[in-house]
Amino acid sequence: MTIDWTCKSFSQLDTVELFSLMRARVDVFVVEQNCPYPELDDADINEHTQHIIGYVDNELAVYARCLIKGNMVAIGRVLVVASQRGKGFAHTLMNQALHVCQESFPNRQVVLSAQTYLLDFYQQFGFVTQGEPYLEDGIEHQDMMLPMN
Repeated sequence: MTIDWTCKSFSQLDTVELFSLMRARVDVFVVEQNCPYPELDDADINEHTQHIIGYVDNELAVYARCLIKGNMVAIGRVLVVASQRGKGFAHTLMNQALHVCQESFPNRQVVLSAQTYLLDFYQQFGFVTQGEPYLEDGIEHQDMMLPMN
């Protein structure tokens, strides 16, 4: 299966793309994880935030966003929709997100806030843990950083 990629700022998203990514994020981060919190935030509409969307057969399959966080760039909202899990798409998505970070935000430290059960996954890409685990919206997270070469 091939993923068709698009990467856009908020203002470049059409209404169908916006609805699809909002629905996927709410489905995963609010409904599946049983975590009622304000999923949509001001970072979404920031002109520098890049929304990375991967489609399989014209349906949203994966999503992440890259945004400026101080003098760094953060990867967040990483998801694979339920029907597309187990196909290796999470690895492909992270490679795409890292590429977007390098292209759109060169020479910035890449960071993320990982749910702790996914630490091994992110470590495969070179991320290292920073500080201590903490609760965010009732879910244990860990800050991670990708060392700069």
